[in-house]
Amino acid sequence: MDAQPKTGLILTGGGARAAYQVGVLAAIAQLRRDACATGDNPFKVISGTSAGAINAATLACQADDFCSAVDGLMYIWQNIHVDQVYTADAFGVIRTGARWLTMMSLGWAVARWRRTRPRSLLDNAPLRGLLSQWIQMDRLDDMLAQGHLDALAVTGSSYTSGHHVTFYQSHQAYDPWVRTQRLAVQTPRLSVEHLVASSAIPFIFPSEPLSLNGTVEWFGDGSMRQTAPISPAVHLGAEKVLIIGAGRMHESGGEGASSPMPQGHPSLAQIAGHALSNIFLDALAVDIERMQRINNTLSLLSGEALRNTPLRPIEALVIAPSRPLDSLAAERQGALPPAIRALLRSVGVSGEGANASGSALVSYLLFEPEYTSELITLGMADTLARRSDIQRFFGWPAQAPQIDPAMMRKRAGGFALQVPPNPPGPPRLVA
Repeated sequence: MDAQPKTGLILTGGGARAAYQVGVLAAIAQLRRDACATGDNPFKVISGTSAGAINAATLACQADDFCSAVDGLMYIWQNIHVDQVYTADAFGVIRTGARWLTMMSLGWAVARWRRTRPRSLLDNAPLRGLLSQWIQMDRLDDMLAQGHLDALAVTGSSYTSGHHVTFYQSHQAYDPWVRTQRLAVQTPRLSVEHLVASSAIPFIFPSEPLSLNGTVEWFGDGSMRQTAPISPAVHLGAEKVLIIGAGRMHESGGEGASSPMPQGHPSLAQIAGHALSNIFLDALAVDIERMQRINNTLSLLSGEALRNTPLRPIEALVIAPSRPLDSLAAERQGALPPAIRALLRSVGVSGEGANASGSALVSYLLFEPEYTSELITLGMADTLARRSDIQRFFGWPAQAPQIDPAMMRKRAGGFALQVPPNPPGPPRLVA
């Protein structure tokens, strides 16, 4: 039995916003080096949803070298481009997005659209190829067998049955759990298909078929109908959890509170951005509040009463952006390819900076270094600002961090991925 409490890592969804998580992880890796806390992977249970599932799987498949895994994530997210995630050329946009919009407006009157209904606004076929090169899923079995990791959980939402499903892979047996509208399934092998399904943003990306108890069901983004994001890590044995959010969680007015108030009737882009924020952000905040209430209640129980309840207190550390990410996206909307900008203009995305409209939607789709590198820098800064909390959470000695330039080095670790020549330099951060 481990002397130290088992620590879980929870990475939430949010499309391109998941770059923020990488900045947090990079700062944690540096603080870990400062504390000379090398050795085993600091997270025995890793749970990911949507784009967070992609980051989670990367860490899990390189659980024998946490710093190398974080370096790889840094490299990818600082050099990623839209066309590596979804088709962004004019022909591809016409084939998916324009057809989808036409179907919405004229499809009822054109019989042939009934036979060729588009599946989504954008085609994420490039993402599948990227993940196949990026993440070495065949290493997961070894990481589990060698004890570097206890479990990896990836969540998806079934359009077929309506259930929210947690797929998990572990070396030892954990009893699956069933709750209202959600269930868990132990799978012998998690795959790239699970990651594609978990990150299939509703309406934006197409659903993915997965086998569930011997039946094929169609799955979309795991953030949909996710009422308890913390639950998988706890069920898989985590006694304390680090939670990395994808949007501000403790400010009245919501994620876009500091953005200019829209005038007149909201555009489709504004409505879509609001809906995505509800899907990706609200459930986590509610679940954290629920966990805190349970912890407070358990603290009032006597030792005997505590032993007689199946509930147990869970220590949690939450790190979330200190700035609204939609405002950062508004400053970088011009980095999107022309065909994507044209498509998004048709649903109400316009302008840039203070005059931008629909930037909340853009914040999930802006897979470009101008934006993702800024999110990484923000994640690092937010984490270093909480260094004492992090040192206390992990039990590391309190000391001022010495920022290692190697933390920002560009290397892909074990990934066999072709990357653009002369990648942009790393973000600079002064602690």
